[in-house]
Amino acid sequence: MTQLQSTLTCPECGHAETETMPIDACQWFYDCKSCGALLKPKPGDCCVFCSYGTVACPPVQQGDVCCNTGST
Repeated sequence: MTQLQSTLTCPECGHAETETMPIDACQWFYDCKSCGALLKPKPGDCCVFCSYGTVACPPVQQGDVCCNTGST
């Protein structure tokens, strides 16, 4: 079963926040609710959840390589 909750941890300040992941789109940016840092995916990752979350995004959980495959 696909998990839709993931806890993002800010690499700048260490703040952790549990968020609901979109199932039909990537989330490329996330503003830390503590320090305001703009999180972006690490090289090779498709979204902020794959880079900073406790659970990978739904497409990756379902076996897809990336949730933005084929987009520009």
